[in-house]
Amino acid sequence: MSDKMLKFVDVGMQTPTKRASEVRTKDFREIYDRFIHEKAKEQSSRCSQCGVPFCQVHCPLHNNIPDWLKLAAENRMQEAHELVHSTNNMPEVCGSICPQDRLCEGNCVIERAGHGTVTIGSIEKYITDTAWAKGWIKPIKVLKEIDQSIGIIGAGPAGLACAEELRKLGYRITIYDRYDRPGGLLIYGIPNFKLEKFTVERRTNLLKESGIKFKQNFEVGKDITFNELRKKHDAILIATGVYKSREINLPGSDLKNIFPAMEFLTASNRKGLGDKVKNFDNGMLNAENKNVIVIGGGDTGMDCVRTAVRQSAKSVKCLYRRDKENMPGSAREVKNAEEEGVKFIWLSNPKKFIGTSQIDSVLVEKMKLGEADSSGRKKPEPIPNSQFEMRTDLVIKALGFDPEDLPKLFNFPDLSTSKLGTIKTNLKTMETNLPGVFAAGDIVRGASLVVWAIRDGRNATVSIQKYLEHKLNKDVKAA
Repeated sequence: MSDKMLKFVDVGMQTPTKRASEVRTKDFREIYDRFIHEKAKEQSSRCSQCGVPFCQVHCPLHNNIPDWLKLAAENRMQEAHELVHSTNNMPEVCGSICPQDRLCEGNCVIERAGHGTVTIGSIEKYITDTAWAKGWIKPIKVLKEIDQSIGIIGAGPAGLACAEELRKLGYRITIYDRYDRPGGLLIYGIPNFKLEKFTVERRTNLLKESGIKFKQNFEVGKDITFNELRKKHDAILIATGVYKSREINLPGSDLKNIFPAMEFLTASNRKGLGDKVKNFDNGMLNAENKNVIVIGGGDTGMDCVRTAVRQSAKSVKCLYRRDKENMPGSAREVKNAEEEGVKFIWLSNPKKFIGTSQIDSVLVEKMKLGEADSSGRKKPEPIPNSQFEMRTDLVIKALGFDPEDLPKLFNFPDLSTSKLGTIKTNLKTMETNLPGVFAAGDIVRGASLVVWAIRDGRNATVSIQKYLEHKLNKDVKAA
């Protein structure tokens, strides 16, 4: 074993420098500086090279983390980059936005032993940024074109990952997406301070240079029927993600200045991309000088509160019905929000929106935690006679996402869905009830992490390839 490894006893855990909260809240740039070369090597060398790498086990992509950490520690950066990319289509994205504290880093053996985790995500991002800077990442060179095509509906992480893997095999790929830019939530849902947009644009431009066709502002069911799309391609992948915001049905829900999280975040991201956004420019979706309340304790809620801070809100409060220990969001994101001045009102639940034409205040009820529910978290219960009122100018609902009614949107009722609205698939093949139509990502599993969407997209590649090879063999025999 290399003498450059196993330095976790002598070398302490260190993350890239985080910009001071009073500085970073003035802009939408990423809050962490990049690792300098020597620091990345040093932190990589802390890996214990354990026999059972729990970091790898708990990564949905099963990235070869100890191996590329060793290569980075030995300054074999091009080899490290090749290994990183062998299992992950967007390592710099995952390095930026994955909740490493719940996945790889949270299960690091030396972290459990009290030495502090290896900063896996930051090193993954450093390796990939180095690869881009050195010109090691190049468009796909197809050795042999295959005369079969796949239509992919949705340009989010699952669709992009599947498209890249299928293109490597030589298939012709067209991605159809209803938005004006590819990337899905990576472009419009995640703020710049977590993921700068050039990172996503660089990836999608690479896929275009690789021969993958993109059709933006294109809606299946409107611009083309679902049946026509099936006839046009040899196979279809549905990877639309889930965009329908969950509602909270309370008295006063119809008041003005109450918005779903995606509407608020999309407006902010579009402004960052240089677009004209009417409802931002007229002040409606701009938090400047407003008292903002965000309802919900997940990662989307954290994106909303931290965006509101950067828009110069007068105050930003987050209502969550459980306590801090039972929040679904990343602990790292909660800490960042607290540093930036967000006030969390734990164990609180909205009961009523108050106002005449627009929101003036929220009636809130205090909660206590009872027995654990099916998720393993303690169930929140209301405390009698505990209601209080909070003044607000803007309410953002960050309660999660549900699938849209795809059979209705596609005008194709034969597409089978579950009771939750997700698409039903064969668990082994990822094929829907329609022959040659596959589905992957959040539209199958429900709202989840980007890293899971990438894994689903890669897995769909294997099933689609098997289906197309079988179809080709049948056609040859029939001829």
